[in-house]
Amino acid sequence: MSVVKIKPVPSDLEIAQAAVLKPIVEIARSVGLEEDDLELYGKLKAKVHLDVRERLAERPNAKYIDVTAITPTPLGEGKTTTTIGLTQALGTLGHKAIAAIRQPSMGPTFGIKGGAAGGGYSQIVPMEDFNLHLTGDIHAVSAAHNLCAAAIDARIYHESRWSEAYFEKIGLRKLNIDPYSITWNRVVDMNDRALRHIVSGLGDLDDGPIRQGGFDISVASEIMAILALSTSLEDMRARIGRIVIGTDTKKNPVTTEDLGVAGAMTVLMKDALMPNLLQTLEEQAAFVHAGPFANIAHGNSSVMADQIGIKLGDFLLTESGFGSDMGMEKFFDIKCRASGLIPNAVVVVATVRALKMHGGGPKVVAGRALDKAYTQENLALLEKGVANLEAHVRIARKFGVPVVVAINAFPTDTPAEWAAVREAALRAGAFDGVVTQHWADGGAGAAALAEAVVKAAEEPADFRFLYDVAQPIKEKIEALAREVYGAAGVDYSAEAEEKIKLYTDLGYDQTPICMAKTHLSLSHEPSWKGVPTGYRFPIRDIRASMGAGFLYPLAGEMSTMPGLSSKPSFMSIDIVDGKVVGLS
Repeated sequence: MSVVKIKPVPSDLEIAQAAVLKPIVEIARSVGLEEDDLELYGKLKAKVHLDVRERLAERPNAKYIDVTAITPTPLGEGKTTTTIGLTQALGTLGHKAIAAIRQPSMGPTFGIKGGAAGGGYSQIVPMEDFNLHLTGDIHAVSAAHNLCAAAIDARIYHESRWSEAYFEKIGLRKLNIDPYSITWNRVVDMNDRALRHIVSGLGDLDDGPIRQGGFDISVASEIMAILALSTSLEDMRARIGRIVIGTDTKKNPVTTEDLGVAGAMTVLMKDALMPNLLQTLEEQAAFVHAGPFANIAHGNSSVMADQIGIKLGDFLLTESGFGSDMGMEKFFDIKCRASGLIPNAVVVVATVRALKMHGGGPKVVAGRALDKAYTQENLALLEKGVANLEAHVRIARKFGVPVVVAINAFPTDTPAEWAAVREAALRAGAFDGVVTQHWADGGAGAAALAEAVVKAAEEPADFRFLYDVAQPIKEKIEALAREVYGAAGVDYSAEAEEKIKLYTDLGYDQTPICMAKTHLSLSHEPSWKGVPTGYRFPIRDIRASMGAGFLYPLAGEMSTMPGLSSKPSFMSIDIVDGKVVGLS
């Protein structure tokens, strides 16, 4: 295997700020969109009007590629960077390629992860706008979500003060919400552990009701999941109306429609449904739209962006959150059901670093220097860890699509290590395994990967879902546990058993399953690396996201409000001479 030395590059922000960017109108025209199709937000970003989809309906679909990964370290393995680098590389081969990725939360941006626009010479720009407010979609999600939260407490307050006759007089009925059943927290788009559990309503009598609640991060809101899955404004309105916020005192579900707030929530979300258009460093169109958590929700960008993007070129590349057991499985079983789009191939991103960790290497901790096991050749450790890659390739192949493994090269890797990873990929049934150096060289560094993806996308695919939504709840959960997570069986808590009966009785059982579990292991236990097998997969509870249209079982403890580290990323971010600095 030939070696191309990975050259040192400036910081991501320095590269992005040095780039000469085209006006977004020109980027739009390059894929067949006109200025009248856009809602401009300055010169470098825009929203795309939804009626474009109807105008382009007769165009053929692009090849549809999903980019996923092995089980990552806490540092991430460069999945977004690979998505952008591959998009750019397809451009160097003469193909018109469009990227579609999620918008990041500002919580991780100011926390420990930093930016999420890609990296090196494979980025979406303008990088500062991408990572911060963009066009305000996350603010719209927050406002719509918190309007519902305010409506809940207002209804409880007024029902405690007024009779049934009074409510009939004003054209309403008492909902009799059980305060202990409410699952609708408030949200804020920041990491703030102090808000996980709060008591609201303290003060005078008119400040109530006093109630225990909490805050989630905005991207964990069901509104964000709805934004990503909606296929039209009408569909979004219907989904928002189906949100269940809790139950009444007789255990009947209470929805946003019952509260009378669903219409106003949709008004706040109306403009957010239009996908955001930006560009890569090599001037390809890039959609950045929606950002649902992959742990709790489905972890994919929007259906609307994909339905428009697939009509604009030869290839549409979308990225799924975390590994194939998380975002990719949900991409197939949830997002593809909503969009009606069928993928042509999957790219699984792997790094030597992560595979060494799965082979038993020292713990990898964000913010700490890597152990020398990760920076020096260690084929024995790597050979033990490649089983994790093989498992992810096999998971993707269960859906009947070709798989290309992208070996994301780091400067400390060796050719022998790359060869071992490629051999494992082919052994597991991958179409190809290719070393890619797009971080340092942009599209040119991923040319070989692009060639492999073009060939794989021409292979005959026999796409299939892992389960039928009409199957009973337990059958769907057990299919995921057995086929994806490698478990021997599933154990249900008494609470989970009650929820299964309740949701079946309510007719909520005819929906996909969106498993809430750790992304740091194929199992439910984040410390179990490699490929855990023979264990029992525990379901401690099941919750309903009827607006998004799925049930989400809880396997392990899942936090929906991250905390800040002792040295957060925001300590490096500032304005110097009018320019943002320190955003990585």
